[in-house]
Amino acid sequence: MKKIISISIVLIAAFIFANNGRAQKKPDNWPQKTAFHTVMANTFHPSEEGNLEPIKKRSGEMVQKAEEWMKSTPPAEFNTPKVKEKLKLLYNESVALDKLVKSKASDKKITATLAKLHDRFHEIVEVCKHEDKEDDHKH
Repeated sequence: MKKIISISIVLIAAFIFANNGRAQKKPDNWPQKTAFHTVMANTFHPSEEGNLEPIKKRSGEMVQKAEEWMKSTPPAEFNTPKVKEKLKLLYNESVALDKLVKSKASDKKITATLAKLHDRFHEIVEVCKHEDKEDDHKH
């Protein structure tokens, strides 16, 4: 009986350890992602309430953070062509948003473009979260 309990404990510990390793595959350990997210959060959420002043003041900074993120070396588990492709799109869309702001485009157009950029950001985060699962299916 003690042997069965010991084996059970070892199996449970192994399961927890294996799943804990997977749980850590989050893009939170990527400083450039965090820096971009800070600017995104501080501009997108006010825009949801009709306040576009933050994005109008920080659109250039958004481009800078997107470029830094795109050019950074991803953590190994996110260093994939798919992630890099999405980061290029994020950068290009940030540049487009900055051009809209600088050309004094309508608030409606700026809001819609910022919302699409926000969606792109979350798309990248989701790709990073599931990248390991896609790799598992390849084997």
